[in-house]
Amino acid sequence: MRGREPLVPRRRRRVPPQFSWVDHRLVRDGHIEGRSAEALALYLFLVTVADADGLSWYSEAALCRALSWTPQRLAHARAELREVGLIAYRKPLYQVLDLSPAPAVTPRTGHGPAGEPVAIGDILQGLLAGVAR
Repeated sequence: MRGREPLVPRRRRRVPPQFSWVDHRLVRDGHIEGRSAEALALYLFLVTVADADGLSWYSEAALCRALSWTPQRLAHARAELREVGLIAYRKPLYQVLDLSPAPAVTPRTGHGPAGEPVAIGDILQGLLAGVAR
């Protein structure tokens, strides 16, 4: 079929043997909509270096060097990704989270979808939203 041939056939993309990929749901399900360029750059970097469980131990200094960023810029991008549930972070560990729909905060445990603690105000707000329905 015309137009389906690679432009450079000897450079066809192949899935590498190591675990390093970007899930198409990132685009299809709208996870990138409204994200800053910095947040997307950090996400791509973490996806690239993470192990099969999505874990990465890159230090703040190493990430700032690799991305040519200040610590403040890194902190802002990291906060954005955490806020929308794309990553979890507990120094020094990053986890790229699965893109499946995340469960809501469970009032019984006080923990969010990634197992991180949730503020009591967020729990109460979630409970009140359920009552208002």
